[in-house]
Amino acid sequence: MELMALASTLVGGAIATVSAGFLDRRRWRRDRIDQRTEARRVLYGNYLAALSQARLTFSRLSRDMDASNAERRKAAWDAFDPCSGFRHQMTISAARAVVEPSEDLYRTLRDLRNAVAEGLLLEGGDYAEHRARYDVALDALRAAMRDDLEA
Repeated sequence: MELMALASTLVGGAIATVSAGFLDRRRWRRDRIDQRTEARRVLYGNYLAALSQARLTFSRLSRDMDASNAERRKAAWDAFDPCSGFRHQMTISAARAVVEPSEDLYRTLRDLRNAVAEGLLLEGGDYAEHRARYDVALDALRAAMRDDLEA
């Protein structure tokens, strides 16, 4: 009888240990997924904010008739600089489905930067074309980000 009690205790302890380990592993996995999702959410928000800030600067520059070419070029390049760092972070941290639209938007905004740096003004139809391409690329990136974050 004593042997049966000892065996039951050992089996019960083993079952409890295995189930606790299993539950801890599941909790760790879930926490890890939540942390990765939150890190991507922050990265996506920061990237979109940097792109938006640069685009707003380009819009202001395209309205400024008094700026010299050198001032316009420097301001355009300075506004775009933060986007490059986030671009590299996106290529290594974002979901695969987000990287391509991210690259498309980056290139579209880079083209707008180059045009504004060369003197593109808001009054011409070219600015509207650049802006329309930017808006389409931005919508595609936002949709990919929402899908990735399951928002």
